[in-house]
Amino acid sequence: MTPRRRQRMVLIAMIFSGVAVSAGLALKAFQGNLLFFFSPTQVEAGEAPDSRNFRLGGMVVPGSITRETGSMTVNFVVTDYAHSIPVQYTGVLPDLFGEGQGVVVRGQLSEASNFFAEEVLAKHDENYMPPEVAEALAQSEKAREP
Repeated sequence: MTPRRRQRMVLIAMIFSGVAVSAGLALKAFQGNLLFFFSPTQVEAGEAPDSRNFRLGGMVVPGSITRETGSMTVNFVVTDYAHSIPVQYTGVLPDLFGEGQGVVVRGQLSEASNFFAEEVLAKHDENYMPPEVAEALAQSEKAREP
C-alpha cells in the first residue's frame, strides 16, 4: 500500500468514526428526552418507569381536587375508569382544568405510587381529548365489559 493510499484510508476511517460517535451521542440524547405516555392501568401494572419522567393521562375524578391552604399545591386523582393514580402538582393550573375533564400530566412516580407532576395539560375545548387519553379510556372500557 502506498503512503498516499494509506493516508486516504486513515482519513476515511477517522471520518467514519466521527460520524458514528456523533450519531451515537445524538441517539443517546434523543433517548434521554423521550416522554412516554401511560394510562393509570399501565402504571398499576408496573409498565411505567420508576426513575424517569413520563406522561400520565386520563380523567380527573370528580370530587378529588384538594388544595393545600397557603400554597399552590393541588392534589387530585387521575383515572381511566379501571384504575386511579393520585397526583400532586405545585404551580398554576390551566384555566380548563377541572373535575371530570381529560388531563395529561408530566412528571415522575414515587415509591408510594403517588405521581408528582411537573406540568399539567388540560384539553383545550369541550370536544377535544388527547388521542392517547381517548385510546387508554377506550381500552379500559373494553376490559370492563363482560
